[in-house]
This record gives sequence, C-alpha cells and structure tokens, in this order.
Amino acid sequence: MSTENLAVADPHWNLKHLYEHIQYAADLELWTIPFYMSAMYSVVNRSAEPFQLIQSVLHQEMLHLQCVANIGNAYGYRPKISMPVYEGQTIPHLDFNLDVPNPTQNFQPYTAEIGPLDMSRINAMCLIEYPEWDSATQPSLKQNIKEYANIGDFYRALRYGASLFKDRIKGGVNQVNYFSAYYRLMPGMTITENGNAGFNQVGMLIDLITDQGEGSNASQGNDPLIANFQNTADDPEQTADHFEKFEQIKNNTPLQDTYAFKPLSDYTDYDRQLIEILKENFNKLRNRLDALFVGENPDDFIPAMVSVGAAIQNCWKNGVTPQFS
Repeated sequence: MSTENLAVADPHWNLKHLYEHIQYAADLELWTIPFYMSAMYSVVNRSAEPFQLIQSVLHQEMLHLQCVANIGNAYGYRPKISMPVYEGQTIPHLDFNLDVPNPTQNFQPYTAEIGPLDMSRINAMCLIEYPEWDSATQPSLKQNIKEYANIGDFYRALRYGASLFKDRIKGGVNQVNYFSAYYRLMPGMTITENGNAGFNQVGMLIDLITDQGEGSNASQGNDPLIANFQNTADDPEQTADHFEKFEQIKNNTPLQDTYAFKPLSDYTDYDRQLIEILKENFNKLRNRLDALFVGENPDDFIPAMVSVGAAIQNCWKNGVTPQFS
C-alpha cells in the first residue's frame, strides 16, 4: 500500500511524513558527530575540561543516533546513514532565526564548517542544543523541514507524528543496545513492545535525546538531568545537558589552545593523504553503522570509531583541517 494513502485523523500527516522526520533526525544526529569530534580533537590538552565535556556530549550523540535507528526500525523504516555536509551556517533541518527570542543574536559569530574549537564553533554547538522556550503550542507538520527553530521543536513534531501511527510499531526489530553499561538507571534503550506499549518506549527515547541535549523544562530554567538519563560511568558532569556543557566552555574564556593549521593552498601531498585516510575511515564507520542498524553486529564497529578519531587528531597535529567528503 502506498504511504500516500495512509491518511490518519490529522490530514497533514501520513506515514511518509513520519519516515521523513525519522530520516531528518538521523541526518541531524550524524551531522553533529564529525563536527563535535573535529573541534574536540583540535584541543591540544586532552585532559582539559573542554575536551572532556565535548567527549561526553559526543558519546551521547552516538547514543542518540542509536535511539533514532531503534525508533525507525520499530516503525518499519531504516534510516540511511548519509554523508553529512558542512557549509556556511547550514545545520540540517534547523533554522534558528525562527526562534523567539532569536538565539543567533547571543551566539555570534557561528559557523557550520569543520574547524577547531574556537568561538565560531562553540557558538554553533550552543545553537544546535539551544533550549526550546515555548512548548505550549501543538506541533504540526512542517512541509519545509527547515521551519523548525530548534532541536526541541523538531523532536516535538516527531513525537506527535509518531503518536499517530502507534499501530505500526513492532517491538524487537533490529534494535541496538550498545550503551546500556553507561546508563545503569535507564529502564531500557530498545523498543521491545508493539502498539501503545511500544509508543511509551518511543517516547522515552525521544525524552532521552531532548533532555540530554537541551535539558528538560527549559522554559522554566535549567533543571539537573534526571537520574535515568545520566551517564553513570564516565561523564565528568553527568547532571548537565549539552547546552549547559557548551555554555560552560563558551563562558570559560580564553578557550583552550588548539593546534595551528595551515591554509589549503599550502597542503603537501602528505597532507592530502592524511585527508584521504580520514575520509576512508569515516566511510568505513558509516558502513558499519548501516550494518549495525539492519541487525548485524559488526565486530569492528568500535575500532572504526576509534580510527576516525585517530585520523582527525593526526590531521590536526600536522596542521591540516579535517575533511569528511
């Protein structure tokens, strides 16, 4: 049956729209990983607080991508792990200028291009995780996905669309649970039930993503991250959300020393080889993620992630800005 014919009570949503939103969520979560990782590895002192805080966020972004894949598979849709693009100020599926008040006024300058941990990059990180201050209005389908003002607005719409298709949920389909050892208070990170019971699990995963990112009850001020969603293993500030961690880095000026880098015109053949090695390792990681989210269990998933980090750091140490595509 065509998804276009699957009309529901809300005439603006159909299953195709839900699948699109799940894909957009995967796009956004994947996009943050090289962006955050590149800025993190540009910091010379790996024991410095900014490095440790960004690393804790990076680990949770991997968890969020897992959550999105679990949600998608429960609804019969496997998200594609597409190559992210880093250009100008474009962050996938978000338009910060639509937020009220406009947060870009407080986080200037910012860029969506890969680079070192500088004020432009940390401002972009704050904007990505910027809290949704007004959550009173009912979410609606945005035909133009770039109409979402912030990540909370986006996930609120995803939750609403998901609620319309509870009957499509099938538990236990290609569910991944790589991070449970880090969250001993979390009831579960997979969708094991069908229908309404399964939707309760979907809602918990969405809450995990948004609360770790922008915090809960943002309109009423920052509350500590609830115990269920805290990394109980290796988070240096387990009660803080991503926005709070990034603001802490931003406000603790001057920023940490980063590796010097040279202009593209000065790259040697060896420098270009380092970039190709990084691209190869990142493509390998994307392939492993694809395999992971279709129910396979690639043995070299973690080594592939480590190899990407090592390749990024090797670029910076040689004065080369990382590139992924």
